[in-house]
Amino acid sequence: MTKKALIVWGGWDGHQPKQVAEIFRGQLVKEGFEVEVSDTLEAFADGEKLKALDLIVPVWTMGKIDGAWVNNVSAAVQSGVGLAGCHGGMCDAFRDNTDWQFMTGGQWIAHPGNDGTTYDVNIKHSSSPLVDGIADFTVSTEQYYLHTDPANEVLATTRFPLADGPHATNKSVDMPVIWTKRWGQGRVYYNSLGHQANIMEIPVVQELMRRGFNWAAEGKTLANADVKQEAYTGMQDNQL
Repeated sequence: MTKKALIVWGGWDGHQPKQVAEIFRGQLVKEGFEVEVSDTLEAFADGEKLKALDLIVPVWTMGKIDGAWVNNVSAAVQSGVGLAGCHGGMCDAFRDNTDWQFMTGGQWIAHPGNDGTTYDVNIKHSSSPLVDGIADFTVSTEQYYLHTDPANEVLATTRFPLADGPHATNKSVDMPVIWTKRWGQGRVYYNSLGHQANIMEIPVVQELMRRGFNWAAEGKTLANADVKQEAYTGMQDNQL
């Protein structure tokens, strides 16, 4: 059965949301998804339509959203629909909506040094297959400092501080770059890279996003399988 994905792009033009959305669309089509692309948050207005998807990909920075639409996305993800995205398009989308931040696992607060900061992305090889075979790599872009959920499973980090600033008088910290988390039955994947489209075209970044999209979308199949198993078990119990 063909998986269905929805990409919703917009907000601050500085993150080139249209171009990033097109990169993601191409990736998902190659992976066999049926992809709908929307440039309006009204795409989140139909809760039942969202629940019929396998994957939601937000590419929207610094916007405002109707709380009911956030609830629709949240309900869809809780039912098993995957949520995956990058940079400010997912974790600086709606600064005044803490429900969105709770669901996504973090919120951008600063990028000391601004664009063009050169830093290492350190892969955390653990139980997750999402980073198997991927080595540490270096990028030159914004280095995101985020407030993050301690429930996240961190798959990659970067070391602060590099750029000078008031934060530099603290001890060195490893800031999450990539993480996963669960939201109800749904899977959430985030990658803080992606200030502009050229970063998302780096092969290792594309591979990380490809894996993240597929992993998040697989949650729907597993959630449906769990529901069917529960129903089957319930029928057996009733026959005893």
